[in-house]
Amino acid sequence: MTTIPVYHIDAFTTQRFAGNPAAVCPLTEWLADDILLKIAQENNLSETAFIVPSAEGYHLRWFSPQAEMVLCGHGTLATAFVVFHFLKPHLTKIQFQSLSGVLTVTRQDTLLTMDFPKVEYSPCSMPDYIIAGLNVKPVEFYRSQKYLAVLENETQVRHLSLNLNAFSEMDLAGLVVTAKSDDEQYDFVSRYFTPKIPRIEDAVTGATHCALAPYWGKRFNKIKLLAKQLSARGGEMHCELRGDRVFLSGHAVLYMKGDIYCSTTD
Repeated sequence: MTTIPVYHIDAFTTQRFAGNPAAVCPLTEWLADDILLKIAQENNLSETAFIVPSAEGYHLRWFSPQAEMVLCGHGTLATAFVVFHFLKPHLTKIQFQSLSGVLTVTRQDTLLTMDFPKVEYSPCSMPDYIIAGLNVKPVEFYRSQKYLAVLENETQVRHLSLNLNAFSEMDLAGLVVTAKSDDEQYDFVSRYFTPKIPRIEDAVTGATHCALAPYWGKRFNKIKLLAKQLSARGGEMHCELRGDRVFLSGHAVLYMKGDIYCSTTD
């Protein structure tokens, strides 16, 4: 029987029961992939992050209840929070080796900053099911790793009423919907939908801001932006553009910690 520490962290927020929750499991060595997936399924959060120490820092992997992920912002932020607060509190900088390359996280007081790769986006024709699914016509439409729909205003983003049946033909992982913020405190707002998986809307999505920040930075001619995600839980992050990198900063809080008991042959 193996005992695995588990931390439940709310990321991109300063309050519990807000932001995006993730589980973080520090390991001494990798378990089989099917065991990692079963743990993620049992945790039943949008992401479970696993880390193993390396010479440079940690190897980091993220699993949703469905599959391993290539990049996860809130899972990275949550993992950094665990390392800084529980595993190596003397550190102010961590390097994670991941499927998306080397990801560096630094801390200044309670603010954690992630160094992520910028995601390119390009205009594309809009599938008919996008308009049918959103029940509103975007003013601009792009394709990156996900679809990116720019709406006329924040009210449209906040009060979307989705027709989920219309999204059955979607060929990408999900749809980001965004608009300029009505609140002068923020630059832009967004929501992120993955209609083909049970958790249809993601609470706060770091990875989508790797495309959103470059888009709005160009629109506003700014390199520093403050973003708000308008999910039911809500969350915010600071974005800074530096060449081909996007620096995403946010806070996190501990909700729960405990132990997982499992066999490596389960």
